[in-house]
Amino acid sequence: MENVIRKAIESMGDKDRILNIKKLSGGDINEAFYVETEKKPYFLKFNRNVTAEFFQSEKDGLLELQTKGGVNVPEVYGLFEGMGYNGLILEWIEERPQTNIQSLLGEAVARLHGVAAERFGFRSDTFIGEMKQENGWWENWVDYYRERRLAPQLEQAAAKGLLRDKRRNGAEYIAANLEKWIPAQPVPALLHGDLWSGNWMSRFNGEPVFIDPSVFYGHNEMEIAFTELFGGFSTEFYEAYSCSKPLDSEYDTRKELYQLFYLLVHLNSFGEIYGRHVDRVIQKYTG
Repeated sequence: MENVIRKAIESMGDKDRILNIKKLSGGDINEAFYVETEKKPYFLKFNRNVTAEFFQSEKDGLLELQTKGGVNVPEVYGLFEGMGYNGLILEWIEERPQTNIQSLLGEAVARLHGVAAERFGFRSDTFIGEMKQENGWWENWVDYYRERRLAPQLEQAAAKGLLRDKRRNGAEYIAANLEKWIPAQPVPALLHGDLWSGNWMSRFNGEPVFIDPSVFYGHNEMEIAFTELFGGFSTEFYEAYSCSKPLDSEYDTRKELYQLFYLLVHLNSFGEIYGRHVDRVIQKYTG
């Protein structure tokens, strides 16, 4: 792996001596490393099982968050392809927890969601985990959510034998009747797309930094619903967010419909352990 790392660093024009290489834990998709040269520290991630499009998508998402959303992301130094690997070279973020970081995070997410597009989706395909997601631009939010988010996950779950008859019937009913609960034309807001507690950091100066996006333009409630699914976001986060971008009074009636997508992603990624969570949502909306 050292030769791959050296080639990646050299591809950035940094030919200084490497002082330290440290393999990092925590991710279940990529191999990640802290690399320090005489010039600067880097964060590198590699994967031999994905195409170059995988990391190109992450790079595009980070730049969209930074340039359009005005939020902090690691500086993107470049992509790497060679020696059987694809990779991404990023700024090393020196993390330091701050007491008011959740409020700052809520403000940053609200700022992100204040960026609007004319249509729903994104100009290129993206990934959630290693799952490719087709995007394109759509006029109707319900159609986009059904066809580009729910349907592919349901198809994958069926192919894996994870949709029993009752689960399949309920999920298909919900997908076919989304208009009963979800508005067709909310404002298309810029979303991180995979905003759980592990996909942001606190920079040493106290600013939140967003990582590992799956960017698209959609209903802001979908993002907030995901933050509520697995925890990690405090009361201060939601208060700060709501001060800038109050949630609709009907949010609680459709929150779990948005969580259903992420539960299906986890069902397809990790198996039946998430089945009962999917069933609970289906039961709520089908009686």
